Amino acid sequence: MIYDLARRLLWIVFRVLWRPRVHGRSRLGTAGPVILASNHLSFSDSVVLPLVVPRKLTFLAKSEYFTGRGVRGRAMALFFRVVGAVPVCRSGRRDDSLAALRTALDVLTTGGAFALYPEGTRSRDGRLYRGRTGVAWLALASGAPVVPVALAGTELLQPIGTRLPRLHRVQVRFGSPVDPAPYQARQAAGESAGRIRREFTDVVMGQIAAMSGQER
Repeated sequence: MIYDLARRLLWIVFRVLWRPRVHGRSRLGTAGPVILASNHLSFSDSVVLPLVVPRKLTFLAKSEYFTGRGVRGRAMALFFRVVGAVPVCRSGRRDDSLAALRTALDVLTTGGAFALYPEGTRSRDGRLYRGRTGVAWLALASGAPVVPVALAGTELLQPIGTRLPRLHRVQVRFGSPVDPAPYQARQAAGESAGRIRREFTDVVMGQIAAMSGQER
């Protein structure tokens, strides 16, 4: 209830000030597990996505966002908790990466929506980087479809290094869901799991590139 109320209030403010253009939102469905795989241009991406998605969205956020001090730090921690973010340690260690994927899998097995950035981190030059195969692992393990997402304008809404957002229109495009079932069948038939995950991830990233127009 708190999530829905907070999201509606923030959505009103966001819609009035930033006038987002949203395309293909119906592709997300209203129920059932779904993975959103988005490009990543700005800190504000993790603010925009929960507001434009018409259902509760869970995503991973750096643990540092939950431990800030002062008024700004506490406000940021409260915001991320309200919008469904889950803190994750970004040490680069394999154990931490696996723990993050298991958290995502728990969300999907209960029919939730989960968002991630396959590139792993924000693009600092505007180009779209090769996706990591965690998105494919998650889709194949859960059976959840992956909806590619292309954000545009968020890098101008809050450029890297700035603290406060600026008034700039943003655009969000949702692509066609990528069904993991054919890839699961190939994996069950004995095909290389690594090859399948790489191919699946490249299909998702191809859609993001086509919608965003970013150089790869």
